[in-house]
Amino acid sequence: MSLTVPNELLDQARSGDVDDAAFIACVRDSLPYAWSLISGLAEQREQTGAEFADNQVPPPSEEARGQLLRCLASDAMRAALERHFGVRLAFQNCHRVAVFDPTATKALHEFVTPRAQILNQKPELVDC
Repeated sequence: MSLTVPNELLDQARSGDVDDAAFIACVRDSLPYAWSLISGLAEQREQTGAEFADNQVPPPSEEARGQLLRCLASDAMRAALERHFGVRLAFQNCHRVAVFDPTATKALHEFVTPRAQILNQKPELVDC
């Protein structure tokens, strides 16, 4: 299961739209590794003013890797995180997450090309 959904949030979903802040809190509480990584990258990018910040360190465990994969594989979670942090997210190799300034379209385009994916491959990542 991707998220541990509180009863109040489940009731909210059953009766209509889900509050974005409540959904973000659910993601944060359910996927703490993914949240920590993405929020840290967003903060780093903001502090440096760079077009993007990325992570190149594999997760410390399979549980952490699973959190990251579940978070970024969900369009709803990914979009909510992008809105919350004011960034665009990109992803390679089950751990290389990048947060982009929304105006950094050239840098984002370069990050998501097949060339970039190929150049990011490493033998130790074959099972990631």
